[in-house]
Amino acid sequence: MPDKIHVVCPHCHTTNRIASGQLASDPACGQCKQPLFVGQPLVLADVASFDKHVARSQIPLLVDFWAPWCGPCRMMAPAYEQAAAQLEPQLRVAKVDTEAVPELGTRYQIRSIPTLALFHDGRLVARQAGALTTPAAIVNWARAHAG
Repeated sequence: MPDKIHVVCPHCHTTNRIASGQLASDPACGQCKQPLFVGQPLVLADVASFDKHVARSQIPLLVDFWAPWCGPCRMMAPAYEQAAAQLEPQLRVAKVDTEAVPELGTRYQIRSIPTLALFHDGRLVARQAGALTTPAAIVNWARAHAG
């Protein structure tokens, strides 16, 4: 990992340069002063914020593509939230509601939900269709594919 890396703020979406050794030290955004890591999934509610996190952050981004009507999605949600607390700050954990932002579901050819997708260095590196129902399963899958 380089000495300094880019991390996009989950609050104002400003790109911050952080010393890689400082990731675990609760860094704050230089713009809005909010914490860069909150230990819970970030809701990416539009294409622009999603694209910024994929393209500008140099930490892997784990995304849960889901929908409110989806039973397996709701079943996985508590485990996903617990996994977020374990994965950050090494990975950013986010959720995309495919009903609210259908363009992203189409772009990544999401055919079944929930689908986990792992992005790194601006590209999709792994995906998993179907619910992983324990925090350990989600953490292990993400770490195995994050490199």
